[in-house]
Amino acid sequence: MKKIVVIGGGAAGMIAAITAADSAKVVLIEKNDRLGKKLFITGKGRCNLTNACEDSRFFNAVTTNSKFMYSAFYSFDNNMTMDFFEKAGLPLKVERGDRVFPVSDHSSDVIGVLKTLINRNPNIKLMLNTKVSGIMAEGNSVCGVSLDREKRSKYEGKADVRNEQEETMIACDAVILCTGGLSYQLTGSTGDGYQFAKDFGHTIVNTQPSLVPFNIKEHFCKELMGLSLKNVSFNIFSGKKKIFAEQGELLFTHFGISGPLVIKASAYIHRYLDKDITLYIDLKPALSVEELDSRIQKDFNKYINKNFNNALGDLLPQKLITPVIERSGIDLFKKVHSISREERLRLVQVIKEFKLTFAGLRDFDKAIITKGGVNVKEINPSTMESKLLSGLYFAGEIIDVDALTGGFNLQIAWSTGRLAGICAAENP
Repeated sequence: MKKIVVIGGGAAGMIAAITAADSAKVVLIEKNDRLGKKLFITGKGRCNLTNACEDSRFFNAVTTNSKFMYSAFYSFDNNMTMDFFEKAGLPLKVERGDRVFPVSDHSSDVIGVLKTLINRNPNIKLMLNTKVSGIMAEGNSVCGVSLDREKRSKYEGKADVRNEQEETMIACDAVILCTGGLSYQLTGSTGDGYQFAKDFGHTIVNTQPSLVPFNIKEHFCKELMGLSLKNVSFNIFSGKKKIFAEQGELLFTHFGISGPLVIKASAYIHRYLDKDITLYIDLKPALSVEELDSRIQKDFNKYINKNFNNALGDLLPQKLITPVIERSGIDLFKKVHSISREERLRLVQVIKEFKLTFAGLRDFDKAIITKGGVNVKEINPSTMESKLLSGLYFAGEIIDVDALTGGFNLQIAWSTGRLAGICAAENP
């Protein structure tokens, strides 16, 4: 029976170990003191574990190297994922946007069913608090892994402890690298796997934080902190090219902007980071320029003898009135009845094109996922095996594949982990 070492006890690593153990001996190594540390905080602690969408929507949601995912997804798609968890004893529910959650709304229950499958399988040996220092090869094939002597291993749920805490290497027939990316580094995602891959000639596509908030130069963002704008349109341009345009919810923060619209937009902006980027918020996308002008005229008639700064409360959130007025160039205390048509149209333009100055993405500690990773051209998409080193497999966020929010990135982990587990165990 083959012996497989899985490095990394996150989503991809756990399912890879469970799968490989159907026909091989497996050692699952995790450097943290417990499995699924990052999985625990996904979906704000609820764990959006997949998306119950049609196949085409899944591939549209994969923003980097979607074609690479064909074999992995069709070998273990979202419906298979849901069936897997429900058969393992985890009831699921589908919410808005086809997002799938455990009925309990607890990510710990997702981790719990995976841990139960691992602990009950006699073919899986789990090593916690154990750090891999390198992968070993003979010729062009994997032959084992070396362990960091300063980290003592600990077996979870096994009686067979013996003296293997002192082990400094593990011989094996294959290694599945599931070490994740660089996002949420406090959970242990520190990019160890990238170096392991580079040691054997793999190219690491530039890693960047993704699904992440934006830094904005305007100082008024700090005053607007906590203001949530719903049903606004968010538009991003690089020169004259429109990069992103969608309607939804946006949140002002002390550093800039966040919220669902911004997080989604960050998945599309990376290739333009070295170019000029312009951001616009249409604060009233449901109204045309003419309709908004008519609406403002009605409000002005209502508040005709008021100061200008007291005439926009029906149209805009209170916090937003001052920055909008400042950009309009109209005196705060000007009487509404004395505002000219030219000034009013300038106000319309500010509301329809509320411009922000992009100052970069937030760091990895605020990113949901990592963009970049092991180049997919160097991985066999039908097996997840390295094209450069026999017996080395990849799964999850370490690969240069990423998607939008909504359960798609975890589905990438389940699909690639499952395929890597099957092929690592069964390939000669």
